[in-house]
Amino acid sequence: MAHRSIGQERFGFATRERANSSLDTLAPLVDWSAVAVLLEPLHPAAKGEPAWPPLAMLKALLLSIWYVLSDVKLAEALDDRASLRRFCGFAANEATPERTAFVRFRRLLIAHKLDRALFEAVTRQLKSRAVTVKTGTLVDATIIASASEDDDEARWVKHKGKRAVHGFKAHVGTDADTALVEELSVTPANINDGKAGPDALPEDPGEVFADSAYRGNHFRDAVQAKGGIPSYGYDRGYRSNERYYRGNDHRYERRDRYERRYQKRRMHHHHRGRHWRG
Repeated sequence: MAHRSIGQERFGFATRERANSSLDTLAPLVDWSAVAVLLEPLHPAAKGEPAWPPLAMLKALLLSIWYVLSDVKLAEALDDRASLRRFCGFAANEATPERTAFVRFRRLLIAHKLDRALFEAVTRQLKSRAVTVKTGTLVDATIIASASEDDDEARWVKHKGKRAVHGFKAHVGTDADTALVEELSVTPANINDGKAGPDALPEDPGEVFADSAYRGNHFRDAVQAKGGIPSYGYDRGYRSNERYYRGNDHRYERRDRYERRYQKRRMHHHHRGRHWRG
């Protein structure tokens, strides 16, 4: 079967002129033709419905990383948000992939060992366009629910006060100043954050801001081996001493600019009331 043809607008009533989004600004910064070359080994299946274009699927997976979306939320966002549709190349009134399509495409990338190569190819281009001074890295994790409990590679994880989730965990290393995702590590959901965290560290990470789940010698040693300085956050329940809070205020204020950039991801995990230990 051939790949689907997407991006063809249909005739309809005129609508008001669209407003450009940050994705409209970002998209031209990447030479997508060079990325498409890496996707050429992915051939559509001989049977079944036409496959979704690989480049559109890759762009969708990038959105899931940048916006911290599960496959379910990604499918809903593509169906609902015009800016995400434009970024991926979908027309305003055509169908978009369902969540199972992202699961299959992700497995296909892993099978061809293209997942990290493609991510690095895009990240390298974006970094080359940004003239910045590296000051710090934010490391955090998000749970990605599997499309089916029959997925043998996924695992169950249960956090206090939350329902158990069967899926994966994405550990993301983000530049503290530009909010650009620099490294990504995906593991089964039951893998400890401190164990998987080193794979989310970029080269020369600067000061590394991570929550208490990353505490431990393994992650600390990995940060220091790359020339970084680990700084860990704690929930308010971890310390009740008033002196501790007073001593922590200056650290929190100093790191507030990083927290604001990371607010969406932290709120996604309900990391409210975080205090930093530096």
